[in-house]
This record gives sequence, structure tokens and C-alpha cells, in this order.
Amino acid sequence: MRVVEATVRNEVGLHARPATVLIQKANEFKSSISLEVGVHSINAKSLLGVLSLGVAKDQIVKIIANGSDEDLAAETLQKVIDNSFSDE
Repeated sequence: MRVVEATVRNEVGLHARPATVLIQKANEFKSSISLEVGVHSINAKSLLGVLSLGVAKDQIVKIIANGSDEDLAAETLQKVIDNSFSDE
């Protein structure tokens, strides 16, 4: 299991467009991936789950990946969040 943290920096937080970018990237991996904010944990491959977190600017998100490509999955999603949800 790999756990990393990232801080959401974009002004509007984790709304529909950045959530979609994050989910598309998460779905590229075989590992199960969860996002945690406070006591809430959701499947990072679920749009409704990600949106239900209501992540605002400057909140810290914990990324938890578990599986054969967990290291790459966690690091990639951390970079996506750090780059304000740019998919590059």
C-alpha cells in the first residue's frame, strides 16, 4: 500500500472538471485507489464519490493506492493534484 498527500491549490477546489481529470487518470491504473479527506474515504475512480468529498482550495487530500502499480498510481495522482489538475 502506498499513501501520499497532496494539497488542492486551484481556486475552485475539486469540482466537476478537475474531478473528471483525476478520475480519468486513476482509471489508467489497476490498483484500487482511495482519496481521504478528514474522516471521509472514497473510491478515486468514482465521480460521485470524488464530488461528494467537497474538497476546497488548500485542503489536503490523502491518496491511498493498493495493487501492482500502487507506487506509480499514487505518485501520478499526486502530480495531477499538485499541477492543479492538468492532465499533462
